[in-house]
Amino acid sequence: MFRKILIANRGEIALRIICACKDMGIRTVAVYSEADRHSLHVRFADEAVCIGPAKSSLSYLDITKIISAAEITNADAIHPGYGFLSENAEFAEVCELSGLKFIGPKPDVIREMGLKQRARAIMKSAGVPILPGSLGVLASVEEAFSLAREIGFPVMLKAAAGGGGRGMRIVRVESELAGMLAQAQAEAAAAFSCGDVYMEKLVEAPRHIEFQILGDEHGNVEVLGERECSIQRRHQKLLEESPSPSLTPEMRKRISDSLRVAMKEIGYTNAGTVEFLMDERKNLYFIEVNARIQVEHPVTELVTGLDLVKAQIRIAAGEPLSGIIEGEVKFTGHAIECRINAEHPKTFAPSPGRITGLNLPGGIGIRVDTAAYTDGVIPPYYDSLVAKLIAHGKDRQEAIARLKRALSMFVVEGIHTTIPLHEEILNDPHFVAGEFDTTFLTKKNERAGEAAA
Repeated sequence: MFRKILIANRGEIALRIICACKDMGIRTVAVYSEADRHSLHVRFADEAVCIGPAKSSLSYLDITKIISAAEITNADAIHPGYGFLSENAEFAEVCELSGLKFIGPKPDVIREMGLKQRARAIMKSAGVPILPGSLGVLASVEEAFSLAREIGFPVMLKAAAGGGGRGMRIVRVESELAGMLAQAQAEAAAAFSCGDVYMEKLVEAPRHIEFQILGDEHGNVEVLGERECSIQRRHQKLLEESPSPSLTPEMRKRISDSLRVAMKEIGYTNAGTVEFLMDERKNLYFIEVNARIQVEHPVTELVTGLDLVKAQIRIAAGEPLSGIIEGEVKFTGHAIECRINAEHPKTFAPSPGRITGLNLPGGIGIRVDTAAYTDGVIPPYYDSLVAKLIAHGKDRQEAIARLKRALSMFVVEGIHTTIPLHEEILNDPHFVAGEFDTTFLTKKNERAGEAAA
């Protein structure tokens, strides 16, 4: 087992990894920017190294500085968390060349899964259903026109090397295609230093379903059920739950079985998530692999009883899944997570600043993952996540009730947060009935406008 792990991240995920390491008796090293000097991950790690100014490119994304911090503290492994360098194949390679274990998939797997058109081809060959579209990047405007006419409008253009809605454009009519393609390529190049774009058939009003994967370094793969991630704003998830209210046991088994085959063929190791869209006929289509731990991993932990971060570390240390997951995975109850962000709940305008008052809810079935504290600062330079509030109940109804209770007791003063928005979502009859898709928020606002008129 590792003696000391450097955490190449910040905020709540860095603190989450520190907690797992403390449980396992592993020492930790925090890295931090000047803006995060007073952050809790710096306080609670065994050692901490400042790696530069607030700007991410000069600190959390600077591979040389992170490797240097690991070397001077004699760390023997690096956990990248999510975001930043977590899906950077070059970083994983540099870790290996520096004699540091990268706690994540192998560099070649990260590279293949990061090229989404390559991932589509691999999944298709393994029998996983994929959306009609290009199997490679679009080489020209002429190819884009030909393919769009073949699969039919509307279509979706996507950045091959990124996510989060950047480099993504919906094209509904042929006359918009050339302009939208140029926009998508330019945005992708600016965001990911790669302007490659591919095309998929657009599924109108889909549900977003993802499956949690664990693979060890001995060729074994386990699928830990799915998460429903359809409550979104501009392709950014707001609320996630497990299990999905839209999947049947037969669908779950069929997709899980095909993913075990696909991920074994890929040689996938450590934690990962395979994402799907579901159309109105309940057909699931593969869209991408996230080769890292996810923000929403706590809902899977609560329904399976497994610590996914500990599992990541044990897999990276060479342990087989048979020793990490004892027997068959058992799913218990229902879990829902709210991402509470430092944003205005109506306009979504960023709201960085100092937290002047804070009360974190508790009680049976409630978990809060956060690095926030009274008098702590939410800086304007990074993701606006303040906390993840997760509720677990014997069924979906109880999970919703517990989440509503916790939200009513969650107090954050000094900044705006999305707590009121989550309260509205949980009280919406369509959400309660499990009748929603990725257009939920738009439709909710339309209904509110009609009622006001």
